[in-house]
Amino acid sequence: MKEVLFLVIAYLLGSLQSGVWIGQLFYKKDIRNFGSGNTGTTNTFRVLGKKAGTIVLFMDILKGTLATSLPIIFNLPLNPLWFGVAAILGHTFPIFGKFKGGKAVATSAGMLLAYSPLFFVYSASIFIILLYLTSMVSLTSMLSALLIATSTVLLPIFFPAILQQQDWLLTILAASITLFIIIRHRDNIKRIKNGTESRVPFGLNKSEKK
Repeated sequence: MKEVLFLVIAYLLGSLQSGVWIGQLFYKKDIRNFGSGNTGTTNTFRVLGKKAGTIVLFMDILKGTLATSLPIIFNLPLNPLWFGVAAILGHTFPIFGKFKGGKAVATSAGMLLAYSPLFFVYSASIFIILLYLTSMVSLTSMLSALLIATSTVLLPIFFPAILQQQDWLLTILAASITLFIIIRHRDNIKRIKNGTESRVPFGLNKSEKK
């Protein structure tokens, strides 16, 4: 019963809509009415700018980290990853936002940070490199998720210093989250194919936006 309670708490943490809060409190804008309509980090950057986007990025990562840390803090006999998944579901289907949220990339990163800080640094490096090469957050998110999921199998074999042991729950969840992220980006995939996907002012193919 205690474990169920904390899983609910993890979901509620994920449901906190930092992008909506920052927009309404400091910019008098509801980001759900602009851009893609999503409440996550990417749309916050697009609608409110770098400062707000950076704050929301850290807040969304923090949600995943706090949620995943709950069983460690309170000594619960469940794999911390389950609590991270609860936060991801909360971010994507928030009870505080009529179950319409973001795409959970930053919150997933927060889950990895709590689970394995070194693996988080490795994963973040993949994301930054791919973002530099593509200048598209959507494509970077999908490719990063795919590479990170693959890495959960390969790293314990070839580079155990980064990820020491094989955790099949991590692999299964990483593969599931990858599929989930791709599904959530299906509109972006269409725009990528049409050459109309938004680019960020960073990297080799950056936009001209200042």
